[in-house]
Amino acid sequence: MSTDTNNSSAAPGVARTVQVELVTHPNRDDHFRAVAAPSEYLKANQKKLRVTCTQCLKTLEKPQKCAKCKSVWYCSRECQKKHWPTHKPTCHEVERSSGILKFIRMIQANPLIMRYLAVGIIFDCGLLKNPRIGFDVPFMARVDIAIEPSDFLDFVGLYVNDLKSVGKKLQGMVQVNAITPWIPSTMDPLTPKRMNEWREARARYNAEGLANDPVGLVEFINSCADSDEPGTGANSLTSELHIPAITLNIARKREPFAFTSAITGIRSKKPMSTVACLEYINLHIRADKQNQLHLRTEMTEQDKEVIRAAGRNEDILPVQVLKSKMGSEHLYANVMQLTR
Repeated sequence: MSTDTNNSSAAPGVARTVQVELVTHPNRDDHFRAVAAPSEYLKANQKKLRVTCTQCLKTLEKPQKCAKCKSVWYCSRECQKKHWPTHKPTCHEVERSSGILKFIRMIQANPLIMRYLAVGIIFDCGLLKNPRIGFDVPFMARVDIAIEPSDFLDFVGLYVNDLKSVGKKLQGMVQVNAITPWIPSTMDPLTPKRMNEWREARARYNAEGLANDPVGLVEFINSCADSDEPGTGANSLTSELHIPAITLNIARKREPFAFTSAITGIRSKKPMSTVACLEYINLHIRADKQNQLHLRTEMTEQDKEVIRAAGRNEDILPVQVLKSKMGSEHLYANVMQLTR
């Protein structure tokens, strides 16, 4: 794909052409099939995951979401009314990708994705440095997810706002853009509701014989293009996070990820880190051409606008998160040159 873009490093008034080539390793599909969770397993397990009412924290069998913003869930109309004074300031009508709750539950049902997501949270929340975390004191991490085109060249077209190369309907896929840890020393304390949710989860795992495993909270966030601060115009779901011993051992060993160049065939190793874990998760989702992981959907205009805004280098939170991811993952290296 070739694209012309004005760039500050080029001579004034001269458009620079940047060539973007996408090469897929011939063994990628075989590797995906070898490690991916079966579709039937994911469907069965996602039904077991707990979603709680935003107001009373009751476990929901059939969540009822706010019809306007579609970002919070309730057990009843009564709880929605009670929560309205709190929810009103952040309730905005926006176009949402269908099934965000379903995608979050599918992420939580996926053992490979959750394993490496948990490893990143272990690193960022300092669980290996402080043995009290997850036992005597809680940990919490915000996980930013977004919908990107499943075809990388469509991502490039949106980024440079090339109207000719991008169709109206685009297949999208979930991507995990960032992990942000809650740091007690520099951030506001957890709300009483969240502290209570953590204490109940900690007590439940103790009763189930898992007292030696850390337990915390994870908040999944899907922000739209008009979000200029955390929690504004965002789809959010908070749930407990149990970290089993096998995942802690993976984090302790820090065995590097192995990558093979699709162009040269040269194998290389990347040290295990939060960034490397997220890149591995995102490449795994990208390799799922048949939607076996149930993490694909049609993109909305809000999804597309975040990518266009990143190409314009706008200073809003979803763009900052996306640009940080692009700067960390090898796939986007050449695209970063195309900022308008």
